[in-house]
Amino acid sequence: MSTPASLYDEAVKIHESGETEQALEKLKEALALDETYVLALSASAVYNQKLGRFDEAIAHATKVTELEPDDKFSFLQLSVICQRCGRIAEAEDALAKSNSMS
Repeated sequence: MSTPASLYDEAVKIHESGETEQALEKLKEALALDETYVLALSASAVYNQKLGRFDEAIAHATKVTELEPDDKFSFLQLSVICQRCGRIAEAEDALAKSNSMS
């Protein structure tokens, strides 16, 4: 049986071969097994943003910050995703949260 980690690893390899849509399908499988698997959520945010699915990208990146509220990088990633999705105010808010952490 596949684990979230093995499915995530497969998704990364698929994405590296240029098949982002198929990579997202693998990540969905990983999240079906563990909806709190942060690596899969983080990758889903990036891959959705690359495909122009901005609402999904931001939702996944936001979920990462909810699961890891003390992780500076999580808010930094949310800021970058929001910026790339054209949501500058949200990007600035996430960056401010990231910068406020030690």
